[in-house]
Amino acid sequence: MTVAESQNPAPKMPRITLIDTLRGLALIAMATYHFTWDLEFFGYLDPGTATQGFFRVYARSIASSFLFLAGVSLVLAHFPTIRWYSFWKRFAIVAGAAIAISIATLVAFPNEWIYFGILHNIALSSLIGLAFLRLPALVTGAVVVLIAAAMIIDYSLAPGLLDSAAFNTRFLSWLGFAEIPPRSNDYVPLFPWVAALLAGVAVARSAISMNWLPRLAAIQTKPNLLSKAGRHSLIIYLVHQPVLIALVYLVSLVHPAPPPDPRQSYMLSCEAGCNRQANDRALCERFCGCTADRLMAQSLIIPLQTGTIAPQDDRVQAIAEECSIGLQLSD
Repeated sequence: MTVAESQNPAPKMPRITLIDTLRGLALIAMATYHFTWDLEFFGYLDPGTATQGFFRVYARSIASSFLFLAGVSLVLAHFPTIRWYSFWKRFAIVAGAAIAISIATLVAFPNEWIYFGILHNIALSSLIGLAFLRLPALVTGAVVVLIAAAMIIDYSLAPGLLDSAAFNTRFLSWLGFAEIPPRSNDYVPLFPWVAALLAGVAVARSAISMNWLPRLAAIQTKPNLLSKAGRHSLIIYLVHQPVLIALVYLVSLVHPAPPPDPRQSYMLSCEAGCNRQANDRALCERFCGCTADRLMAQSLIIPLQTGTIAPQDDRVQAIAEECSIGLQLSD
């Protein structure tokens, strides 16, 4: 530290309790989504419920909110001077928790373990976010817009343009460019989700430049239950899901869910994935019906659903190709 820095230390950012409260609200939203996933996992909801329609948008909104708030907090904690000890301590805690989740899910769900979930993303995106702390907010915002534009093109105008089979392995799919990423119970790849954290950085930098922080701090001056939860979000994140799973499991011992129809489960999942690629709904229904019948005939549908075999399996790929050719010929 120079003499000038010691005589003129950077002003301390005010504690904005509202940020903690928003993080607490995000925790509640996350818990409700995970509870939906748990009910589906134990068979109380139709397969695909937690990954389709409203719940798909809900899950993405929750992930975006956590990353956005992480970007805001990064600025509040480390602008204009990065407090390296504090940063690396927090980084080690988040990264360590992410590794612990990977290990725990590898044991519990070996075919769908979490190799790059929300905590993995927050840790890595925070490192990237450091490079944007001192850049003008407009520059960071422009990067966010570019990422958003690329995703719009990839999802609607030119589906799959940014995807490649070369990224389909767990060693590379975390980047976000896989055609068919390996199955995972929580998949939040770096691209495009880093944009949410950078958006938080841009907004927080703008708030500082416009002197909004004192007004934001004045909105909520006293802590409440949500803000207290928000200040301990990591421990709540780590604990809540095992508790929810245990509760649903205990209920299942008393009132087990009826066994699902494997063909119906496959059809729901297949049609949802097909429709997301902007294909004709009738075509998706015919394709999924064809593949479902052939998978059942070869006793592959249950192994595919349980993760015993991957969608990239040669037998599954051959069936998909045969059905695609058959539909093209019939048209």
